[in-house]
Amino acid sequence: MFPQFGATAETLSKASTMVFRIGTDAHLYDDPEDVNIAPLLDSKFDSEKCEALKRLLALIAQGFDVSNFFPQVVKNVASHSLDVKKLVYLYLLHYAEKRPNEALLSINYFQKDLGDPNPLVRGWALRTMAGIRLHVIAALVLVAVGKCARDPSVYVRKSAANALPKLYDLRLEEHTSAIEEIVGILLNDHSPGVLGAAAASFASICPNNFSLIGRNYQRLCEILPDVEEWGQIVLIGILLRFVIARHGLVKESLMFSLHCTESSNSQNDGSATKVSVNEDTGYVSGNDFGLDDHMSGNNDSEFAKMVSRCYIEGPDEYLSRLSYANRGPSELNVSQFTSGKSNNDVKILLQCTSPLLWSNNSAVVLAAAGVHWIMAPREDVKRIVKPLLFVLRSSSSSKYVVLCNIQVFAKAMPSLFAPYFEDFFICSSDSYQIKALKLEILSSIATDSSISFIFKEFQDYIRDPDRRFAADTVAAIGLCAQRLPKRANTCLEGLLALTRQEFVSGDSGSVEGEADILIQVIMSIKSIIKQDPCSHEKVIIQLIRHLDSFKVPAARAMIIWMVGEYCSLGDTIPRMLTTVLKYLASHFTAEALETKLQILNSIVKVLLCAEGEDMWSFKRVLSYVLELAECDLNYDVRDRARFIKKILSCNLGSQGPEKEINSLPQNKEPSHVLAEHIFVGQMKPVSPEPMNYRFYLPGSLSQIVLHAAPGYEPLPKPRSLLLDDFDLSNVDKGSNTLERAINSESYDTDDPDAVSGSLDQESASDYNSEHSITGSSVSGGSDETGSVNEGDGNDDPLIQISDVGNACENQDGVSQSGSADFGELISKRGLESWLNDQPGLSNMSTSGQSQVCRSTARISIRDIGQRVKTKSYTLLDPANGNGLKVDFSFSSEVSTVSLHLVCVEVFFKNCSSDLMSDIFLEDEDSCKGSNSADQTLVATDSFLTSHNDGPIMVSMEEIASLEPGQTAKRIIQVRFHHHLLPLKLALFCNGKKLPVKLRPDIGYFVRPLTMDIQAFTNKESRLRGMFEYMRSCMFTDHIEELNKGKGENLATKDNFLVICECLALKMLGNANLFLVSVDLPVAANLDDASGIHLRFSSEILRNSIPCLITITVEGKCYDPLEVSVKVNCEETVFGLNLLNRVVNFLAESSSVLS
Repeated sequence: MFPQFGATAETLSKASTMVFRIGTDAHLYDDPEDVNIAPLLDSKFDSEKCEALKRLLALIAQGFDVSNFFPQVVKNVASHSLDVKKLVYLYLLHYAEKRPNEALLSINYFQKDLGDPNPLVRGWALRTMAGIRLHVIAALVLVAVGKCARDPSVYVRKSAANALPKLYDLRLEEHTSAIEEIVGILLNDHSPGVLGAAAASFASICPNNFSLIGRNYQRLCEILPDVEEWGQIVLIGILLRFVIARHGLVKESLMFSLHCTESSNSQNDGSATKVSVNEDTGYVSGNDFGLDDHMSGNNDSEFAKMVSRCYIEGPDEYLSRLSYANRGPSELNVSQFTSGKSNNDVKILLQCTSPLLWSNNSAVVLAAAGVHWIMAPREDVKRIVKPLLFVLRSSSSSKYVVLCNIQVFAKAMPSLFAPYFEDFFICSSDSYQIKALKLEILSSIATDSSISFIFKEFQDYIRDPDRRFAADTVAAIGLCAQRLPKRANTCLEGLLALTRQEFVSGDSGSVEGEADILIQVIMSIKSIIKQDPCSHEKVIIQLIRHLDSFKVPAARAMIIWMVGEYCSLGDTIPRMLTTVLKYLASHFTAEALETKLQILNSIVKVLLCAEGEDMWSFKRVLSYVLELAECDLNYDVRDRARFIKKILSCNLGSQGPEKEINSLPQNKEPSHVLAEHIFVGQMKPVSPEPMNYRFYLPGSLSQIVLHAAPGYEPLPKPRSLLLDDFDLSNVDKGSNTLERAINSESYDTDDPDAVSGSLDQESASDYNSEHSITGSSVSGGSDETGSVNEGDGNDDPLIQISDVGNACENQDGVSQSGSADFGELISKRGLESWLNDQPGLSNMSTSGQSQVCRSTARISIRDIGQRVKTKSYTLLDPANGNGLKVDFSFSSEVSTVSLHLVCVEVFFKNCSSDLMSDIFLEDEDSCKGSNSADQTLVATDSFLTSHNDGPIMVSMEEIASLEPGQTAKRIIQVRFHHHLLPLKLALFCNGKKLPVKLRPDIGYFVRPLTMDIQAFTNKESRLRGMFEYMRSCMFTDHIEELNKGKGENLATKDNFLVICECLALKMLGNANLFLVSVDLPVAANLDDASGIHLRFSSEILRNSIPCLITITVEGKCYDPLEVSVKVNCEETVFGLNLLNRVVNFLAESSSVLS
């Protein structure tokens, strides 16, 4: 390319890239650290501040942690520049949760910005306040949202609508009514931009509070076409649910007729049912396309009824109802439903969604089509066809989603898309998934008039290079033959022609994928023969005669199945049986596994159905095959042979052929009757189509992934909303709720102490008011939790019961306690006596038999800190240290020099007979010029921050001399390169240098983080998803402890407590943690330890990020327990490594550790 100018494709590409980067901020990502950011943030010029903030955001986008600039960034929140203010808000949104105390300093500026004349500033301030998501300022955010919901600017009101879900996610039950009232205010807005955001807030906060929709229903329908596209999708779903909950299904609609059909089917006989289906549903019938009523109408109507029921009931409820033997239709009161011709709400909804069928957004088209599919009269449902086909042709990205919805529509009502079968012909550029969907749709909408064209297309598809697609085409031919019995012979001839082709019927290994095609051909032929075996006798004979040409085991097995299944069909097949069975017996040893099993089954079927002279020949063949099968290498074949030989022992006698006719007993043996039921019994009819139906609402994600996606809900029960639920006279009844919530909070916006005071009040909340749920019970928290530091040697009992969740609420909201005098139970004999006696259990069973409550008792182990034994490691053995033995163990103490240092206890022991002197440890990478051993390094935080690139070790106090047999202890403080990499140290003794390696333990790269159970639960709820890691292991340390107490007094032995102590000691002895809580199950079976929960909290040394650990126990007390370990931590790599470490030392036995 232009070689005369020295230009190449590479240089031109670089030049064009540079041209496009001119005038953009792309240079910030090349080397974002090439400029010192801190001075720019303190600059007097807004342009330099913008440059610094952009570089910070570029670093955040690349994954760097720039939270150390937080104080300097917060100062710029008061800037008058809109660009600076916007960038500061973006930075604060990212780091507000990590630096909550500093973020609170800017709350006053946010509140001042809420009164700014510029609506952009007001919207930015509200968005930032809501994005901080701290419980301390939740009341302030609620007041701000309520104020902005009435703002004259559309942008500010839209920001208020977007802020409501963030506020609701904080789970502030006391403000729920105020939040819902703000949603109602926003839904009453006249701006389409606000209504889209308000609809999204309604769907996430109060999706079933239809009283808010009833007040504004007509106006919402009228403004629906003007709402933004993604808001239209949400609003269409809300309006559809409201209409169904208020008025029910439309009598003229397709869904309502299906519900009525199901009810009539349960009351009438089969003939009446068939007539009602064809008359009421409007499906394809024999009269429409010349099809048989049973094949065209009944199967499609059954599928359509299934779909319509799942729309209302939900797939799980519907399928569970169908699983019962004596199932019946769910309650359906036809008189409660409405008429679409006279109901104004239904007509308005259909009229307002009709223009949206031609929207540019394919998701909006699907949502509008779903409304018409469910609510429109049957004669008007056809209006959704052309918009869906237009989207199918115009949008390649959404083609798969549209086809998934069309597939359901076509299966439920084939007449909709039958005239447009050409739109579903395969294109060469289609993916395999799209091809498969189109084939299934074509097989569903095929008619007598279109089957010839479709069949010609199928003939081309069979020659496609993708043999998997070709096999699917063969299956589609079989489905068309089942749907159109009059065209079955045409399809059958084409399938038989495929079996005669050499590349199909040859060896399976000759051509890749041809085996699947042959298998599918035989399966399709078999399904066609099942419909009318008598008229297809010649087809069966032809397959049997060509059996030797089929080399694929699965295909041979299906043909052999036909031999046994149709052995008495017609006159020709019975005469061929002797020859066929002898052929199968001679080839038995060379057959594959599935073919051998089918040969055994088919011979047994023939024998059980045989009569007259051929019976003796069949017995000889069966005996011969059974002898071969009993010596087969596969155990399945051997087992099948033994089973058949045992069950047919009375039939395999040694009688001659002349006695067979007269040897038939009048009363058959029980084994013979059993064999007839097993091998010759009539098979239940099986649906010819695979059960991969979409049972979910049109346009939903669940319909694509084939399971209920998070947030999916079926349609509400028809006519479940009463008039009192949205009476217009109650519109202003709760108007003062928000005002009361605003007035109840006395925050001084100009006083920073007010915010800090509220923060302290939040952190010091009463712990007794916390309720934790285990199973279906509610258990309270405790003010006292066990930790390593709790062990002051007082006379308090070992177990402190704080509360037991044994309370259930009845329908009136009254709390029913399982025991009236709970305090007397606890003071009687302690936890074990209370568990054994269970005085309140009978009370519970009689007062609330329908409520099953599984409770937990929260305890605190007082002296656990005194019994913790840390694991010891060898740093230097006497053989390598000239008689000096050095051991070390990690200490739970926190360094007084810096929080980044790990404390290690080192034990020096002189195992020789000589005196040792001048013993000390030193970092190998430290300055080697220091000759004085008692020269102590003064490590400060400033020193540590200046040496972040390497480990730091605070010099230990030198051991001047060590007598033989004497032991000395020193505590060193080190900082490792990494929690997995060892630290190289130099040990000096008697003037000699000995290199050693100090290996880290990630369990001590954290420090205890004191918190109560409420704080633990709140923090854990914010660390879900990608910040949650789980593993399981087997725990056995408790078995030895339990076996020790078998000879002791069992009345004082608590198995649960022993298990908790073993787990707590193991955890606290191998990691620097804080024991938050210990929960014991309250159950009648004291041998089942399932339900024990231990919670530990800590924070990482280097960045103070919380790290939470939860231990859950499953299993019997005296058996190895399955322990599930869950770690919640924002640091993904650290959390996973800590999880692996915890699982490893829990799985180790105590003997190994000792």
